[in-house]
Amino acid sequence: MTTRRDLLKAGALATAAAVLPRAAFAQQAAAPQTFAPAVGKWRSYQIVTTVEILKPEGQVQAWLPVASFSNPDWFKPGENSWTTNARSAQLVRDPHSGADMLHLVFADGEKAPRVELTSRATSRDWAVDLTKPGKPAPLAAAERARNIASTDLIPTDGIVKATSDKIVAGKIVAGKSGELEKVRAIFEWIVENTYRNPTTRGCGIGDIAALIKSGDLGGKCADLNALFVGLVRAQDIPARDVYGLRVVPSRFGYKSLGANSEIVTKAQHCRAEVFLSDFGWVPMDPADVRKVVLEEPPGKLALDDPKVVAARKALFGSWEGNWFAFNTAHDVALPGFAGPRLGFLMYPQAVNAAGLLDCLDPDNFKYVIRASEIAV
Repeated sequence: MTTRRDLLKAGALATAAAVLPRAAFAQQAAAPQTFAPAVGKWRSYQIVTTVEILKPEGQVQAWLPVASFSNPDWFKPGENSWTTNARSAQLVRDPHSGADMLHLVFADGEKAPRVELTSRATSRDWAVDLTKPGKPAPLAAAERARNIASTDLIPTDGIVKATSDKIVAGKIVAGKSGELEKVRAIFEWIVENTYRNPTTRGCGIGDIAALIKSGDLGGKCADLNALFVGLVRAQDIPARDVYGLRVVPSRFGYKSLGANSEIVTKAQHCRAEVFLSDFGWVPMDPADVRKVVLEEPPGKLALDDPKVVAARKALFGSWEGNWFAFNTAHDVALPGFAGPRLGFLMYPQAVNAAGLLDCLDPDNFKYVIRASEIAV
């Protein structure tokens, strides 16, 4: 249980940084500009996640994702602090997936289990010039193996491999490794052959073999970007999903590509990175191209609409830093829970006597996430 000293420490940490005016969210109403992120200045963000267990039956535990992802080019995780009436609360890491989380165990009989977690991170717009190859340090063998491996929901053999090979056939340029050409072909195939399905719960499941077999390539970011990652990995090219949360509006005015309120409880979004031998980790987000198509006003845009064209070009090699990353984890085991592994960890999780609570039903779970930009 949090002591008075812990409470005071958490309060001091929370006030150490000034929250910028909420009026920043007003910029989302501005007319969209050409979406063209470039390497930008660092910005700091704070997210506050408040979780309450409404039906504390039996042994109650909770797990809240925190930033364990780091890429010095564009994202740096910060401090975490919390207040809670839990019997125990500690930051833990799933050794299999590498996901960091705050794990809480509540005493039997606790009538109102509750936690408030404050997390901070620093991010910036990032872009890689794919016309200028360089000599980045190669991935360590273990990291490379992790980022080309199959997972429970992202296999790299069978129908996934067959689909990937079909997409990239004939795309290798003589005298070159063909990595960039292959990845570009897969990115364009995702944009042209999938669609964002507004009825998909949350961000989707990410079962890519089932998605391909169904012949109905609709879903949300955890489906479409997972499909992109799996198809790239099937070519023996390292790729990873990055799971996180939109935190502030797009400075380019794209309503579909930013948080449009300080309440970001349902603003989860996963992105993708691909490791290219001549460039290092490169940002890519074909799922957000499909989001622009569906959601950018007035909605249901054509692929040749200027707003879609700009996003399609930019999101192959760049993205905006208005986003808070958690992890790149798949097949996540929740410490202290004997149930099945999660496909990914992007939402708060909790369990009571009835089992895992529905993380996509925050009103009944119950949790709220608030985001703000901070000056440090």
